[in-house]
Amino acid sequence: MIVQILGIDSRYQEGSLESVRVRFKMTAEDGNININGYIPLTAAQYQGNEAFTQLEGIVKQEVANQITGEPNAE
Repeated sequence: MIVQILGIDSRYQEGSLESVRVRFKMTAEDGNININGYIPLTAAQYQGNEAFTQLEGIVKQEVANQITGEPNAE
C-alpha cells in the first residue's frame, strides 16, 4: 500500500499541543483499493513521530488494526 500524508491538523489547548489528526490516503500498488481518512493521535503519540515516514507507518498499523479488529496500541 502506498500512503500519502495529506495534512496534519493540530489542536492546542492553553498553548500546548493537545492532539493531532493525521489525514491520509492509501492506495494499493495496482490502484484497486483506496482508503482515506484520518488517524487521531494524542500529543504524546505524535511527539517523536513527526516525520512523514514515521506517520506513514502509524497510519498503516492503525488501518490494519481497524481491519482486523485489533485494539489501538497507545
